[in-house]
Amino acid sequence: MDDKFLFALGMVAVMAVVTYAIRVTPFVFFRKKITSRFVKSFLYYVPYSVLIAMTFPSVLTVTGNVITSVVGTAVAIIASLNKKSMMVVVAVLAVISILVAEGILILI
Repeated sequence: MDDKFLFALGMVAVMAVVTYAIRVTPFVFFRKKITSRFVKSFLYYVPYSVLIAMTFPSVLTVTGNVITSVVGTAVAIIASLNKKSMMVVVAVLAVISILVAEGILILI
């Protein structure tokens, strides 16, 4: 077989083992039902914090300009806090605010 194919096959096998190990680890360490309110609340918020940690750095660099990214993010957060529809209003307002900020920066 080709060396590249064997390398790719080995990489897939390593990724499969790592993914399996990550999913099995909680079952190994937590055999009994978790009764601690602190641990339950901590584990409840882990997915949200991981999602934010992975997403937020790219939010600040998505437009190529940190200022317009911050403006768009701020508008999206304010619109979502005002109970606006996430898909329509927040996305449209964020895009419009980024375009306006880009236009203002071009004029300056």
